[in-house]
Amino acid sequence: MHLTIPRGPFELDAELHLPHDLDETAPLPAVVLSTPGSSVKEQIGANYASRLAARGIAALVFDPAYQGQSGGEPRDLEDPYQRGEDISFALDSLTGLPGIDPHRIGVLGICAGGGYAIHVARTDHRIRAVGAVDPGEIGASFRSFQADGPVAALDAMAEARIKEVRTGVLTRENWLPDTMAEAEAAGITDIDLLQAVTYYRTERGINEHSTNRRLSRGDSLLLGYDAFHLVDQLMTQPLLLILAENLEGTGFDTAAERLWKLAPNPVDRMIIPGARHYEMYDVPEYVDPAVDRLAAFYQNHL
Repeated sequence: MHLTIPRGPFELDAELHLPHDLDETAPLPAVVLSTPGSSVKEQIGANYASRLAARGIAALVFDPAYQGQSGGEPRDLEDPYQRGEDISFALDSLTGLPGIDPHRIGVLGICAGGGYAIHVARTDHRIRAVGAVDPGEIGASFRSFQADGPVAALDAMAEARIKEVRTGVLTRENWLPDTMAEAEAAGITDIDLLQAVTYYRTERGINEHSTNRRLSRGDSLLLGYDAFHLVDQLMTQPLLLILAENLEGTGFDTAAERLWKLAPNPVDRMIIPGARHYEMYDVPEYVDPAVDRLAAFYQNHL
């Protein structure tokens, strides 16, 4: 079911996945999905949303503001704070739909979207249950990527922003190499990065609405972001954490440990044997058991 979600001066483009056998007399529990950075709703979000719907839970997935088929200028902006606001606007839309129980709504965050979902759940208590698959803390990741440290990076970004204003030319960065050939030419050997390229930039998962570009001016916001700030004080909702077994060195392992220790109400944790992070996006032998556990969790806590 296609939806447009009002978001101030523009709209978010969304799909609501519904169970096939609807009982119109019984309002449905529902989940809003928060998807990985650079992804669009037809990719990872659809893989999880369709499976949740098949298990009796309505699932709403949308393109973030400034990306995909959603509105907003400038394009390709990855602003973590506005990604959080997207989720709250999605909740507004979902709670107004007939057939959805506004008191039985959860959130599911995947990868960077997991961090965004956690950040929103702290203060938007319309969210009654939080599921997260390999949740990332994108601020910590971006800080770790800076060869000369985050402060030097911020200084360079300040100069770049001055240049943008003076020239009127916005700069963009690739999230990933555009092709496997580019990855090989760059000498990339890290298995997880290669799996990311395989998913996002080949027929396996590529989508015409995902540009693989990130507006550079958003990077300073990412560098200062802490998705888990005040989780220990504010995020009272039950938490289910699902993790690929092989996360060493990705940053997702340390983010998950931090979240689990901070969360006031961690109720369940599942490790998917044999899986790596990007295989949790679409490989059925890993995604199906994850969604089984998620569906049971939402049925119990929504």
